Amino acid sequence: MAYDEGLAERIRDRLGEDRAITEKRMFGCLVFLCNGNMAVGVTSDDLMVRVGPQATAGALARPGARIFDFTGRPMRGWVVVDASALVEDGPLAEWIDTGRAFAAGLPPK
Repeated sequence: MAYDEGLAERIRDRLGEDRAITEKRMFGCLVFLCNGNMAVGVTSDDLMVRVGPQATAGALARPGARIFDFTGRPMRGWVVVDASALVEDGPLAEWIDTGRAFAAGLPPK
């Protein structure tokens, strides 16, 4: 599965030069890690966001968000945001910031 390089570049722009951020290709996707913990990723033209188990319900109430379920087994604490909800920079920035904040609160790997 390929990923949208344009979306990946928009994520890179938002994350800036933060030394805690790295990126890695995994399973045909591109993920961005904060201190070794996955924060956000790009799969196809959608955005994967790590929101944490406590924030999942609220995240799912936002436009374009759905359960992260690519294998028939939902991932707790993750959502996928449809590309149509990411056209504007504001919502994309909010999702990226949410994923980064959650990952930054985890112990470094």
